[in-house]
Amino acid sequence: MTALNDVLKDLAADIDEVAGLVADIDDAAWNTATPAPGWTVADQIAHLTFIFELARSAAAEPEKFKAITASAGADFDGAVDAALKQFNAFPPPQLLGRFRALGDASVDALGAVPEGQVVPWLVNPLPPVVLACAGIMELFGHGQDIADALGVRREPTDRLLHLVNFAALTRDFGYEAHGLTPPAAQFRYELTAPSGAVWTVGPEDTDQVISGPAHDFCLLVTRRRHRDDLALTATGTHAEQWLDIAQAYRGPHGEGREAGQFADTER
Repeated sequence: MTALNDVLKDLAADIDEVAGLVADIDDAAWNTATPAPGWTVADQIAHLTFIFELARSAAAEPEKFKAITASAGADFDGAVDAALKQFNAFPPPQLLGRFRALGDASVDALGAVPEGQVVPWLVNPLPPVVLACAGIMELFGHGQDIADALGVRREPTDRLLHLVNFAALTRDFGYEAHGLTPPAAQFRYELTAPSGAVWTVGPEDTDQVISGPAHDFCLLVTRRRHRDDLALTATGTHAEQWLDIAQAYRGPHGEGREAGQFADTER
């Protein structure tokens, strides 16, 4: 995993990038439906704002974090829905201000965690660098929903490396979401970065390999594109199956996206 300071720098850049998607849109655009059923652009920003408040609290005020999650109990989805109502009740300029402020505060709080210390999270305590990578994953996925709703093309950057590493770390989430037993075999990922560099993660001696553009890989693991619309290939039966179930977040897999749902603007 990359050094914490490098991940936090890129997390801050991703926060700026997503904020820029909505900085100049009107109120009608804030209410535009996104590909996530039932969610508007405002809902996407409200959700990210809630996630960053959780991350900030986990790093800086762990007792407050525990209180927030305890009040949700087993119904975390209900807590997410409540957070949407809480944050998107604000007029768009105020919601955007809260998104920026809490995003920046989470970056600062994660950076202030003493070296070697973990922070509480939803299932298990996490090192700050892993939680920062999770934030990048959230920004990528929900930012893509916003971009799709507004008809905007995002320019991928090599900041995607953190999401690639995070997806490799959380490979088994897709199996868990489908009630499947993860294979013992390790995977290798051979992905081409937006800059043209080749990123490799995983052992060289495995026969389970995922290859293709890193941007396509990130769209896959956030379930923002169907595998049929992406230039990814799999070698090995386990890797082939994984392309159908991959997700870099814990919990239900959701509806995902249909093949051919979007015009091919990524490549």
